[in-house]
Amino acid sequence: MAQIPQKPNLEAQRNAMKRLDFLVGEWSGQATVARGPGVFAELSQTEIAQFKLDGLVLMIEGVGRTKTDRQLVVQALGLISFDDVSGSYRMRAYNDGRWLETEVKLFEDRKRMSWGFSLGEISTKSVLRINDEGEWTELAEVTIGGSPPQKLMELVVGRVAET
Repeated sequence: MAQIPQKPNLEAQRNAMKRLDFLVGEWSGQATVARGPGVFAELSQTEIAQFKLDGLVLMIEGVGRTKTDRQLVVQALGLISFDDVSGSYRMRAYNDGRWLETEVKLFEDRKRMSWGFSLGEISTKSVLRINDEGEWTELAEVTIGGSPPQKLMELVVGRVAET
């Protein structure tokens, strides 16, 4: 016998999503991204975070361009929502023609969150936080097998002043 899907609790979802409002806005700054073993690119980075679907989804778009010639290096899009049945945040992220789905952990201080994924012997971990200066910082690391974690990306962006 088929089960009837549970009706979503939209109020619970919106209330949980409001906990992510610390990210909403336009941000600009710097990023360092691994381009190969020991090779890093220095980027001018922007992040735009805005609620969609009447507060049910937080959309974050990150764009990084080389500082020297403004060539596009990073173009990523993340969609975060809240699953009221499991009580967890979920993110579907897109980058370089690929996508992944993962759980997002929001820390109690509501200024930090983390996520990651594993594929075979490869795993990543990303931590985003708002520092004491009000900047959005993010560190992504990759681990392959038993090797120590390696920096994949690091960024520091500040809010763009509204005019």
